Amino acid sequence: MKTSNENNRSNSPLGGGGSPLTSLNVLNFSGVQMRTFHITWFTFFMCFFGWFGLAPLMPTIREDLGLTKAQVGNTLIAAVSATIIARLLIGRLCDTWGPRKTYTALLIFSAIPVYLVGLSHSYETFLLFRLAIGVIGASFVITQYHTSVMFAPNIKGTANAVAGGWGNLGGGITNMLMPVIFAGIVGLGYTKGEAWRLAMIVPGTLLLISAFLYYKFTKDTPAGNYEDINREVAKKEKPNTMEVVKDWRVWALAFSYSICFGMEITFDNVAALHFVDNFGVDQKLAGLLAGLFGFMNIFARALGGIWADKIGKKNGLSGKGKLLAVLIAIEGIGLILFAGSTSLPLAIASMVLFALFLKMANGATYALTPFINAQNVGLVAGIVGAGGNIGGMLMGFLFKSENLTYADAFGYIGYAAIVAAFLILITKFSKEAKAAKTILEEELV
Repeated sequence: MKTSNENNRSNSPLGGGGSPLTSLNVLNFSGVQMRTFHITWFTFFMCFFGWFGLAPLMPTIREDLGLTKAQVGNTLIAAVSATIIARLLIGRLCDTWGPRKTYTALLIFSAIPVYLVGLSHSYETFLLFRLAIGVIGASFVITQYHTSVMFAPNIKGTANAVAGGWGNLGGGITNMLMPVIFAGIVGLGYTKGEAWRLAMIVPGTLLLISAFLYYKFTKDTPAGNYEDINREVAKKEKPNTMEVVKDWRVWALAFSYSICFGMEITFDNVAALHFVDNFGVDQKLAGLLAGLFGFMNIFARALGGIWADKIGKKNGLSGKGKLLAVLIAIEGIGLILFAGSTSLPLAIASMVLFALFLKMANGATYALTPFINAQNVGLVAGIVGAGGNIGGMLMGFLFKSENLTYADAFGYIGYAAIVAAFLILITKFSKEAKAAKTILEEELV
C-alpha cells in the first residue's frame, strides 16, 4: 500500500504538494480537487450559453437578417472553425501557463463578442461575430486538462467524462432556455429583431461571472498554482511536440472525435432549423427537441468514460480502443436511421439512439487521450479536441450545400462514422497499454 507521500510523488506531474484523487464522489465539494472539478464542469456548462446561444434563435435571426441557406451554413462553419486553432493554442498554454489563468483569460475575451453580436445588422457582421464567439469552444480542452491533473489514472477517464458530459449538458439547456428568454423579452414589448439581440446579454454576463469564480476558487494542480510550486520535476521532462505530432494514435483519436463531438456541435447548431423546416414545429418546440439531444449528456458521456475505465483495468488501452470503435459504429447506424425518418416520433427515437452512443463515444475518447503522452497531456487534448471542431466545420459544408437536404447530410455523416469506427478498430493503442495498466494496478493496491 502506498503512503500519501508516495502517491503524491508518483501521481503529481509537477512534484510536491497535494495528490490527485483516486475516486470520484460528485457529492463532495471540499478539497482543491473536487472544488476544481465542480467549478470546471460548471464553467464549461456556462460556455455553451455563449457558444451556442444563437443556435436555437436562428429561425428568427435568419428572417431578421434575410439569410440564405448558404449563408446560414457559413455561420455554422464559423461557429466551430475558430475553435480549431484556439484549441491547439489553449492546449499548449495549459501545459505552460496553467489552466486557471488560461480559462480566466478565455472567458473574459469570449464575453466581448457575445455581448456585441447584438450590434449585427448584416450577414457580414453577424458572420464575423459568430467566428469570434467560436473561440470559446476551446474551453473544453481546459476542462479535460484540469480534470486529468486532479484525478489519478484509475479514475481519470470517468472524471473526464463526467466533467465533459455535465459541461456539454449546457448545449441542451441552452437550446431549451434561450427561446424562453427570447419569448420573455418579446413579452416585455420588444420586437423579435430586438429580442434575440438583447437575449445574448445573458450568456455574456454568465461568462464574466464564471471567469471570476474560476480565478478565485480553483488551483492549477492539487499541489497549487504553477507560480507557487516547485516545477523542477516537470522541467526535467520537457514537452516534445514532434513526438506527439508523429504519433498515429493521436490522429486516430482526432478523427474519431471529429465524428462524435463534431456531430454533437453540428447538431446543436442545426437541430432547431431541421425540426422547424422538416416537421413544421415552432421555434420553442424545436428548441425543446434539440435540448433533449443535449440533455442526455447528464449521464451518457459519463457512462462512456465509466465503461472505458472498467475495460481499461482488464484490457488496457487496446480494450478502450475497441469499445470506442463499437460506440462510433452504432452512432453511425443511428444517424442513418435519423436521416431516413419520415415522421417526428421516428426522428425523435432515432435521435435518442445516435445521441446516446455519440456521447458515450465522446467519453470513451477522453478516457484514452490522457494516456497517450504523459508529458504532453495538454497538447494531445488540444489536437484531439481540435479534431472535433474540424469535423464540425467539414459537416457545416454539407449543411450549407444547396444540392443536399439536411437529411442527406445526416446520412453521409452516418456512413463516415462507420468508416471511423473501422479505423479505430485497427489502430494499435497498446503501445503504452502495459505501462498504463501497471499504473492502474498500483493505484488500486
